[in-house]
Amino acid sequence: MESLRGQLLVAGPDLLDPNFRRSVLLVGEHGEEGAMGVILNRPSPVSVHEAVPPLAELVDGEELVHVGGPVQPQAIVVLGDFREPDEAAALVLGSIGFLPAEIESADDVRSLSRARVFAGYAGWAPGQLESEIEEESWIIEPALPADVFTEEPEYLWSTVLRRKGGPFAVLALMPPDPTRN
Repeated sequence: MESLRGQLLVAGPDLLDPNFRRSVLLVGEHGEEGAMGVILNRPSPVSVHEAVPPLAELVDGEELVHVGGPVQPQAIVVLGDFREPDEAAALVLGSIGFLPAEIESADDVRSLSRARVFAGYAGWAPGQLESEIEEESWIIEPALPADVFTEEPEYLWSTVLRRKGGPFAVLALMPPDPTRN
C-alpha cells in the first residue's frame, strides 16, 4: 500500500471503539514500521494555557488541547503551518508538519503561522492499519489544511464525508446514535 501520510482516516460506521468512533485522523507517518496520526475532531475541555503554558504563545487565545489519540496521552504533539517548511520536524501536508520536540517557546519557531496542540496520538503496528482499512473500519480521503485547523471539529466527520460524496454523503447524515433517530 502506498503511504497514507497527509491523508485523512474517517471512522467508518462499524468502528465502535470509543477512542475512534466518528473520528477523523490525519496520518502523520505511514510506512513499513507502522503508522501514526492525530485525531482532529476531539477537543478536550482544557486550554493550552492551562495544560502546557509554555506552548500557549503558539496558539490563539484560549485554544483547547485536542485529544490526539489513546497512545501516550501525556505526550504533547504539535502540528503547525510553517512559512519556512524547513523548521518542521516532519512535513505532513504541504506546509503543515510536526514541531520539533526540542521547541521550548514560540521564539524557537518564528515562521509558524498557526498551530494546534494534541495530547497523545494514534498508532498502528506494521500491517495493522492496512488490515483495518481492508475491514472497512476507515474511509480514506485527502486532507485539506482547513481540516487540520477547523474551528468546528464537532462537524468534521460529517463535513469530510459530504465532501467525499456519493454514498458517503448519505452516511454523513447518520445521527451519532442511530437508535434515537
